[in-house]
Amino acid sequence: MFHEFIYKLKQKFNMPERPIEEFCTRCQASLPMQKGYSNDLPYWVCKGCGQVLINESLDIDDEMVWICDECGAFLSAQPGFTTDCGNWACKECGFINKIDESETYASEDEFQASLSNPYKGLTDPEVIELSEYEEIGELGSKHNVFLVKEYETGKKYVKKYLKDYDLSVYRYLYDHPVKNMPKIEKIYEGTNNLVIIEEYVDGETLEEVIHERGMLLNQRTAMNVAIDVLQILAELHSLERPIIHRDVKPANVILSYDGKIYLLDMNVAKWYKEEEIQDTKLFATQYYAAPEQFGYGFSASSEKTDIYAVGVLLNEMITGCIPKEAKAEGPVWDIIEKSISLEPNDRYTAYEMILALGELVLKEQ
Repeated sequence: MFHEFIYKLKQKFNMPERPIEEFCTRCQASLPMQKGYSNDLPYWVCKGCGQVLINESLDIDDEMVWICDECGAFLSAQPGFTTDCGNWACKECGFINKIDESETYASEDEFQASLSNPYKGLTDPEVIELSEYEEIGELGSKHNVFLVKEYETGKKYVKKYLKDYDLSVYRYLYDHPVKNMPKIEKIYEGTNNLVIIEEYVDGETLEEVIHERGMLLNQRTAMNVAIDVLQILAELHSLERPIIHRDVKPANVILSYDGKIYLLDMNVAKWYKEEEIQDTKLFATQYYAAPEQFGYGFSASSEKTDIYAVGVLLNEMITGCIPKEAKAEGPVWDIIEKSISLEPNDRYTAYEMILALGELVLKEQ
C-alpha cells in the first residue's frame, strides 16, 4: 500500500495586533516590494523574516494560523472554522485537514525545515538507532542514497531515503530475503519518507562498466549475466502474488568483486494485480521501460514488463547501445527481439528466457 505523504501546513506564530501595512511589523521590510504581495490578501508571510501578518478585516481571535494542506487556502478565515473541530473540510478544495495543535510550527523557517527533515515522524528510539550509522558519502549519482558505516562494528551498509515506495513490498523482502538482492536490515517509516538500511554490495554496476569505463561484455558473458538477473526475477515472479521490479537497467545491476550478480533497487517495485488495466502510478526509465509502463496497451505492468527491460539490458551489454541504435548480431538477437515485443504476451517468461539463453550458451561453448 502506497504511503500517502501529508505535509502539515499548520504554523504557530506570535501574531501582531496591527493589520497588513506597507512594512513588516517585525523586520520593517517593505511589503509591496515582495513578490506576490497584495494588501487584500487575508495574510502574508514576510519574505524577510517569516513573520505572519494578518489582515485586520478578518475576525480572528485564535493564536494559530491554519492553512489547507492541499491547496494552501487560509482555513482560519473560512466560515465556521474552529480549532476544536478535529477535522476540517477546506471550503475551497474540499480536502479534509487534520486540526491538531500538537503539530504546529513557531515560524515559517521551522516549517520549511520540517519538510526536509528525513527523520520527521520517527520515534526517539528509531532516531537513536539511525544515529548508530555514520554517513561516509553519497553512492554514485543516486540521490538520497548513502554509504554508511556502523560505529560499533565498522561494517558498511547502504542508507536510502525514499519518497515513493510500496511499504508492503519492503516488509515482505525484509521477512523473505531474495538471493542476490541486497538484504534489507532495517525499515523506518516517518512522515516525510521511508528510511531503509540494507546490505552493501561492493562492486561495479553495469552502468559503470559499460558507459564509464567503456567496456563491453562478450556475448557469452553477457548472456550469463542476463541469466543471473532472470533467476532473481524468476523468484520474484513466482511468488503467490508476484512482485514486479519495474526498473531493471544497467545502474541497478551490480557485478560484485566476489564474482556474483546482484539486482538492486526495489524503489518502484509493485505487486502484480491481474485485474489492473493500467498502473496506478506510471513509472518509466527511458529505453528500458516496456510500453505498458507509459500507459500504452491494455494491461498494467506484469512479469513480462521486467523481461522487456532484460532484453534491452542484454543488447546493451553486447553492443553498448539500446536495440534501436544497434542490434546484437547472431542468434542472440532473436532472443532479444522476442523479449522486447510490444505485446507483453509475445515475450518470454523469466524461465523461458533462461532456457533460451542457456541453450545458446551451450551451443557457443
